[in-house]
Amino acid sequence: MNRVWRIDGARQTLVLGSREERLASVVYWGAALPADEDLLGLLDADMPDLTGGMLDAYPEVSICPEASRSFPGEPGLVLTDAKGLHLAPRFRYESAVEGEGHLVLTFVDDDLGLVYHAHFAIDPETNILQSHAVLEASQPVRLHWLAAPVFPAPQSCDEMIDFAGRWCGEFQPVRTPWATGGRVRNNRTGRTGHEAFPGLILPGRGATNTGGEACAFHYGWSGGHRMVAEELPDGRRQIQFGHADGTEMALATRFETAPLFSTVSDTGLNGCAVAFQRHLRDRIVTWPDPARPRPVHYNCWEAVYFDHSVDELKEIATRAAALGAERFVLDDGWFGRRDDDTTSLGDWVVDARKYPDGLGPLIDHVRSEGMTFGIWFEPEMVNVASDLFDAHPDWRLGPDDQIPGRQQFCLDMANPEVRDHLHARIAALLSAYEIDYIKWDHNRVLPAPDDAQTRGTYALLDRLRAEFPGVEIESCASGGGRIDFGILSRTQRVWLSDSNDALERLRIQHDAALFLPMAVTGSHVGPRVCHTSGRSHDMRFRAWVAAERHMGFEMDPRELTDAEAATLSRVTAWWKATRDWRSTADILRLDSADASVIAEQQLSGDGARFVVFAGLAQTSAQIAPRPLRLTRLDASARYRLNLVNRDDIVGLSRGTPALKSGPVELSGQYLMRHGVTLPWSFPDRIWVIEGKRL
Repeated sequence: MNRVWRIDGARQTLVLGSREERLASVVYWGAALPADEDLLGLLDADMPDLTGGMLDAYPEVSICPEASRSFPGEPGLVLTDAKGLHLAPRFRYESAVEGEGHLVLTFVDDDLGLVYHAHFAIDPETNILQSHAVLEASQPVRLHWLAAPVFPAPQSCDEMIDFAGRWCGEFQPVRTPWATGGRVRNNRTGRTGHEAFPGLILPGRGATNTGGEACAFHYGWSGGHRMVAEELPDGRRQIQFGHADGTEMALATRFETAPLFSTVSDTGLNGCAVAFQRHLRDRIVTWPDPARPRPVHYNCWEAVYFDHSVDELKEIATRAAALGAERFVLDDGWFGRRDDDTTSLGDWVVDARKYPDGLGPLIDHVRSEGMTFGIWFEPEMVNVASDLFDAHPDWRLGPDDQIPGRQQFCLDMANPEVRDHLHARIAALLSAYEIDYIKWDHNRVLPAPDDAQTRGTYALLDRLRAEFPGVEIESCASGGGRIDFGILSRTQRVWLSDSNDALERLRIQHDAALFLPMAVTGSHVGPRVCHTSGRSHDMRFRAWVAAERHMGFEMDPRELTDAEAATLSRVTAWWKATRDWRSTADILRLDSADASVIAEQQLSGDGARFVVFAGLAQTSAQIAPRPLRLTRLDASARYRLNLVNRDDIVGLSRGTPALKSGPVELSGQYLMRHGVTLPWSFPDRIWVIEGKRL
């Protein structure tokens, strides 16, 4: 018997079909289908033709492709029994639970005692399709690989875009042409990682940021992932995501993938980006106080490093507040005997040498300046030179002769005693002091990947959040090292990169916006000479690049000239005046005719206002700036545009573009089809243009 199911959102339809009671396959996934579509007809129409030299039927690219069906590609499930013998399931239909916008399909293999569940749900407002798989066994088995429900890749897609990176160089798009065979990304570092963000974008032929068809995926798991994008010998394609293979270390009778978030777009890559941004901001992140504006940060790390002096920190706090900071974050160096990175991780007790009266005097001063107080932890780590390691060397994760990272080792977060100890130390500080923010770091990879480690970290975070619901948490992890929807269901901010180089940040922020909204993406104004790149940038460039996202400062404010302080104060005031609507705006990447320009348009939810950031990342090849085309405006409406940072125009800009002298009023059609003409600029500068619909 053949069976079909469909679930619908406002802008997409998913149709699944099962032939002869076998595992279901995705028959259709794309723009919304008519309500009266013949679904069994679709199942028949989806059957490809046969020719010589092949099997007499196609093994399905099912939601969990089965090796037992002679499937020629990567199977969706690899497992062995307790004796190590490989199991080859042949699942048959058992049941379906259908509802408005959601579906659960169950298939069984009675001979092997296995049950497979596939869950699907479409969010009608964010246009995100969420799916995950569950495997149950009557006897303990060892899982080597379980894919979330498998999707076909469109045939009209010529290339795929996934993401590589490094410390201070995160979110680097990698474009790979489709060809017979597979692209496999297997991140076995034990955390999401700089090296491989768990995302994939499949642009249709000719798609751009602002136009064309595309679909995209994100795997919401913080422990390392495996991605398979495979073209079979017959030309069919499949997309698989799951935990990194071989990371379920124990025999068990139940396994579950993380959620796979998917979306389709007919408005280019931006359609996918907006869906992810909205879903993360409005469905995944839970805000301690949703009505509270996002506060301007000050972080003391690049000002003092480990050299903490209460009097100096008070002076720095006063200056930061005068510049517009609303939250002061005390970074690494406040605990144990932490004078460098070789000691004291795990000893979460205030260093009496640096803070003889505890943290109270500093916190009281910070609050007297109108700021709240945040603090740095790295709970999952330990130094050998620490009281914790002396007492519990057995709590270290991995072998004694493993390679250290940053002079530190991982704690075994699967051990409940470890979690209880960390909870007690962190909770004691949160109870003793007025702390509203934790910067939660993770500065090395695991000695070997283990999913139990991630589940243990989740458990500790969940426990702390339940006990201290007013505390906001940032996922830092060396900047960019642990960013995914799994960790962001437990945190409210990510530190996108340890690079405060505005030029590097301009590109990193631009590409991360394919998944991340402004409200969660931390971006700071760094020192005049960047500590990670050695480059020096003008304060105007540094401040406006930070103002693209959740703004903060991370330098010694005592180094600022009067002119730099005035510029930073002015940009910060602008950020505060616009943050409410921009925190819920869509970030739209623009297609610039000038490859030197990295530009985006942040558009309010009602479309009534926008701001354009157009950064010149290098000297343009041509003399005259090319017009920059905007997107998603009302073609028949008129808009007033104003160059916010008109004072940044340089002397070599000698012409008379209208924006130089004052606001201009132009139609949406003109702005989208021709574009806005920008003034000439030096490289490493950025233009900021506000627009309002009249």
